[in-house]
Amino acid sequence: MMRERVVLMNEVADLRGRRAPRPYLVLLAAWVVMMIALPIVRATSSKAVFDWGVSLSVLLQAGAVLSVLYAAWGGRRTLQTAVLVAALTWAIEWLGSTTGFPFGPYSYTAALRPQLFHVPLLIPLAWLMMLPIAWAIAARLTGGARGWRFVALSALALTAWDLFLDPQMVAWGYWVWDNPVGYFGIHWSNYAGWLLTGALITLVVRPRELPLRPLLLIYTVTWFLEWFGLIFFWGLIGPGLVGFVGMGVFVLLGWRAVKGEGARGR
Repeated sequence: MMRERVVLMNEVADLRGRRAPRPYLVLLAAWVVMMIALPIVRATSSKAVFDWGVSLSVLLQAGAVLSVLYAAWGGRRTLQTAVLVAALTWAIEWLGSTTGFPFGPYSYTAALRPQLFHVPLLIPLAWLMMLPIAWAIAARLTGGARGWRFVALSALALTAWDLFLDPQMVAWGYWVWDNPVGYFGIHWSNYAGWLLTGALITLVVRPRELPLRPLLLIYTVTWFLEWFGLIFFWGLIGPGLVGFVGMGVFVLLGWRAVKGEGARGR
């Protein structure tokens, strides 16, 4: 009995202690509460208050991801990665919204503030909150290899999230597409741009030693809240169903990898 108790305590510590400290759990819980509250805020308050609520939700989720990275990597490496990802994604978003490459013809509205050269500063944080999760899932699915399969799976796991995101953000008035055609009004080139951007940043950062379980939990909660919210609260049934399948594939594969690790460890 004592041995089983020690094993159980070690498993809990791996998920909640050494690799996912309490700040991660607190931020994750606060983010979930904020996401649940957004439909109420939208129905009962002004658009400006709702926009600030959306911004806060991104900050909370990004904070949860960064706290996981900090526990695994320490402050210096986490800060270096965060700055590099934020700078690269801001530059790519500026290029995209200015020239149409690589995403297609889109532009940001003034709803999300502050902005730098018409790109909301919140956008790089949105990339930052999902890229490390995609890396962690891809690393585990490839057995730790860092070749082309890792890069491709990272880009795919990231882009699957945008099956929800782009239709939702357009519906909320945060950016607009010229001649909205394709995937629920989103140009198909947008998804090629996401794949290219995800692959490029993965190649530049070359991430290693990413804890899967806490990051996969954030990915899973994101998947659940997105499909549930789009279908039952935001009236975006098509993107909700497609994203349920697209992102759900990586949720399933990720947790199968976790289960496989547990079986090998026994």
